[in-house]
Amino acid sequence: MEKQQNLGYIMLLTLVATLGGLLFGYDTAVISGAEKSIQAFLIDGLNLSSFAHGATVSSALIGCIIGGAISGLLASRLGRKKSLIVAAILFFISALGSGKPEIFFFEPGKATMGLLYMFNFYRIIGGIGVGLASAISPMYISEIAPAHIRGRLISFNQFAIIFGMLVVYFVNWSIAKGQSIEWINETGWRYMFLSEAIPAGLFGILLLFVPETPRYLAMQGQNEKALSILERINGLDTAKSILNDIKATVQKTVSSSSIFAYGKKVIIIGILLSVFQQFVGINVALYYAPRIFESMGAAKDASMLQTIVMGLVNVVFTVVAIATVDKWGRKPLLITGSIGMAIGMIAIGMLSFFEVIGISTLVFIIVYTASFMMSWGPICWVLIGEIFPNKIRGKAIAIAVAAQWAANYFISSTYPAMMEFSGGMTYMFYGVMSILSAIFVWKMIPETKGKSLEEMEEVIEKL
Repeated sequence: MEKQQNLGYIMLLTLVATLGGLLFGYDTAVISGAEKSIQAFLIDGLNLSSFAHGATVSSALIGCIIGGAISGLLASRLGRKKSLIVAAILFFISALGSGKPEIFFFEPGKATMGLLYMFNFYRIIGGIGVGLASAISPMYISEIAPAHIRGRLISFNQFAIIFGMLVVYFVNWSIAKGQSIEWINETGWRYMFLSEAIPAGLFGILLLFVPETPRYLAMQGQNEKALSILERINGLDTAKSILNDIKATVQKTVSSSSIFAYGKKVIIIGILLSVFQQFVGINVALYYAPRIFESMGAAKDASMLQTIVMGLVNVVFTVVAIATVDKWGRKPLLITGSIGMAIGMIAIGMLSFFEVIGISTLVFIIVYTASFMMSWGPICWVLIGEIFPNKIRGKAIAIAVAAQWAANYFISSTYPAMMEFSGGMTYMFYGVMSILSAIFVWKMIPETKGKSLEEMEEVIEKL
């Protein structure tokens, strides 16, 4: 009976934390339905270039870099819980401001450079929320989860990200369905952004009822509170043992108090994990999905519907990762996924060279995204939450996440210009990056399956 109660409590805390992941997915994918309307209203309306279009579509990523960079500071100063509350507030402000950027300062419906700047400002605010949530949600889960199910629980955060994307695909499709292009370009895109206020408000309210993580509390010297939470999760005897292990790592003397206290290699691994997750091109497929499908000959409604199909595939294969990550291990899943992504992207590149557009392109997009979702999508976040020792976890995760969003911004903002140069070469580049990601995992990534966060320190010290 105690095991069931413990598991229920763990799942409840995980569910609330993963709402940060859902908003991460919602906020980053909402642009997929609105980007052509933004182009028509602001970019074309102001006679701006494709570079300005790419920068505007990707502007939230600037906030993501900022949010990722400051996540370690906030997580250390405010704690994991309060930092997530800050993220929820930022999501809410961004949803209202992105949908109604004219509020207070500008004439409604009139495109001006000032309005373009204000739209980007609100998107950046939401991006800061995404950056915070992307770092701190998996950190929160990793610090409350028992070792034997930690991989699955952190993978639920990726499921929430993909589910958030799927939800917003449905929302965007339902808003656009049956409407004229003129209405969508004038009004519909606003509803897409405003819809995010609902999950953002729910996230902020639910966070008020969850505890701080026991590892953060122990690092702050609040051992009684830490023990109380650990006892509710694991039972009294196990809780005491875990708390002793945490206290030992907190009190452990290391050669330096800097981010490189455990050597540079673990930091480099974290950064490369993040960079490879983006350089394989996944967010190009997510942000520009309707446009990609339209280029295959689909109408506006049909392209959004095909995006929903892709979203469903993403959910299914994220579930595959959740089911296997604590059985097969992290490395086998990552290498398998890299191979699948390489096959998908190289095939799309070759089809593009020969100007073959049709169902075969859709099939290889699905092969590519399915391979990502069963591997690099969730497992990257699992490893980032696991590999860093307690003393440097907040700072190290912040560096890794900031690097991830910087790589994301580079890939997403350069995509329109790269496609103008050569679509085939663009997709082949992502395929080559997929091959290199497999080699990186094979050579450098340690297996973390089944090890406690404290046991991981011994693995890291041997790198």
